[in-house]
Amino acid sequence: MSQPKLNVKTGDTVVVISGANKGKSGKIQRAFPKTGKVIVEGVAMVKRHQKPRGQGMPGGIVEKEAPIPASNVMLLCQSCKKATRVAHKFLEDDKNKKKKVRVCKKCGAAFDN
Repeated sequence: MSQPKLNVKTGDTVVVISGANKGKSGKIQRAFPKTGKVIVEGVAMVKRHQKPRGQGMPGGIVEKEAPIPASNVMLLCQSCKKATRVAHKFLEDDKNKKKKVRVCKKCGAAFDN
């Protein structure tokens, strides 16, 4: 079985498009390409009951983000402020090398600079 292709990276701002957290947005804290999941800041909060570990580490109920499927999020374009699909373009840099960048399907703005 091949790994699923993620169109989002760590640090991207995304909008959740399906599931219980539909409409929420935030930055991606971590991406897991092998499982096809991402952790989005402030989305899919779960409570964990944690035992005290060592001195100075209190126990209690801790809230943290849970991974959600990467197919449930869409990249948020900073220029048109809309959730968009991702296209890929090759741009030439100063040394005549081609660089593959992600581009907004709606307005054409580049995400990777």
